[in-house]
Amino acid sequence: MSATNSVCVLNVSKTYATGGNRVVALKDVSLDIGEHEFVCIVGPSGCGKTTLLNLLAGFEKPSSGSLQAFGNSIGGPGPDRTMMFQDYALFPWLTVKGNIEYGLNRLGISARERAEILRHYVLLIDLKGFEDKFPKQLSGGMRQRVALARALAVNPKMLLMDEPFAALDSFTREKMQDELIRVWETERKAVLFITHNIDEAIKLADVVVVMHSRPGRIAGTFRIESKRPRDVDSEENVKIVHHVRELLHVVSTTARAAPGGAAAVNASSRK
Repeated sequence: MSATNSVCVLNVSKTYATGGNRVVALKDVSLDIGEHEFVCIVGPSGCGKTTLLNLLAGFEKPSSGSLQAFGNSIGGPGPDRTMMFQDYALFPWLTVKGNIEYGLNRLGISARERAEILRHYVLLIDLKGFEDKFPKQLSGGMRQRVALARALAVNPKMLLMDEPFAALDSFTREKMQDELIRVWETERKAVLFITHNIDEAIKLADVVVVMHSRPGRIAGTFRIESKRPRDVDSEENVKIVHHVRELLHVVSTTARAAPGGAAAVNASSRK
């Protein structure tokens, strides 16, 4: 995989020091994500999933190791990487139009080009007729569609998604999963998506990464070969779900049993 066409995490560790305490959030994490690849991370709370996302977004710096995005070292936030949060993070004083255009304004995009980009994403994300509505006037699913349109409007190469559908009811969540896949197949961005829901990971991802906590590191990876739209209940995918759950159980048990929670999990990746 060419470094200029991928996101590379190489031997990354992150340690937080608070008072006299030191917490190792990530230890020697390595991961490659292709320019059109959809990767989901699952793992127990406290395994460093969000820390890894923040490092790739450029919000934080690693204690050691290196991070590259499409041939460039990650030294801070950039328009090639955009983040989606589970709490929408929309500006309540801006309309749908204003929220989608926010990043474009920051980049100095002309009014004419902004209008064209807005029109494209309003149609793509099915927001026609809601351009002048404020976030408080929208449902949770609609707000996340606005957040997705805003993230895509600046034409990033990568989407970083921190449990974006966790707060939605199950019906809306499934609709948003379908919507995300539809948009991803059109836009073909690299995606790193955090979830606690194994079925969601199987439905969405090309690759599912399982993380071990305390300190956070990769315990195993699973490549999903079945074509989309996926039947999570197919025999092939049920086996993968079982393997992921089995590995998460080992991860959880080992973390509790190890002194300081730092023992390694020797789990082989399945492809």
